[in-house]
Amino acid sequence: MKKFADSVRDFVHEWSLNILILLFGTTTLVQAFIVPTGSMESTVLICDHLLVDKLSYSPADPISKHLLPYTEPKRGDVIVFRYPMDIRQNFVKRVIGVPGDRIRIVDKVVHVNGNALVEPYTQHIDPRIEPYRDNFPSQPSGPVADRAQQMLAANVSNGELVVPDGNYFAMGDNRENSLDSRYWGFVPRENIIGKPLVIFWSYDAPTEQWAGDSGSHYVDIARNFFSKTRWSRTLKLVRGIPIE
Repeated sequence: MKKFADSVRDFVHEWSLNILILLFGTTTLVQAFIVPTGSMESTVLICDHLLVDKLSYSPADPISKHLLPYTEPKRGDVIVFRYPMDIRQNFVKRVIGVPGDRIRIVDKVVHVNGNALVEPYTQHIDPRIEPYRDNFPSQPSGPVADRAQQMLAANVSNGELVVPDGNYFAMGDNRENSLDSRYWGFVPRENIIGKPLVIFWSYDAPTEQWAGDSGSHYVDIARNFFSKTRWSRTLKLVRGIPIE
């Protein structure tokens, strides 16, 4: 019954936001975001253009909390956030651990609070097992950010990483090609902007093309808009998958 109620609530929330966006779409409600890398393939692709719901995770005031379904980020949510190493950049990842969770990765399999996760959204492109990447937490086998070193030093207990209050552990779905919390530490709650709502346009272009300053991306769009637009992804909803 609880799962059914949660599903109904999520459905109403999702489509209520769609209506709000159509009627009052401003930067206070949504934000456009272009997926910069392949770290979340195949959930979202490089050069997917997303509308990000900024309402869901906003602090609720005494009145609005009764009108809008504010929530805290949950395990399995796809989130957009300010990159802790450079807040001028926005990243998109999936929440794997919330405050209080105990996380361990064994031969690529993620365990949360002692339970192995079933993750149908993940993609594994490298069959090899790397000590730190695929068996975590452990001694880093390569360079990691100081924030990650501090995370490991202060938050590992009995071979598990414990997520502290006010922070989240996030990973990319493309697990062997993701710069995520394993390498730069936790995502602070205040860095989280919102959750992707819908792909409003998707274009088949590599990161280096659209992110450059040469203008070649705009030339490419002018020439190949119809042939390189991923039409099947247009208006595709982006949903998190609850992790129990």
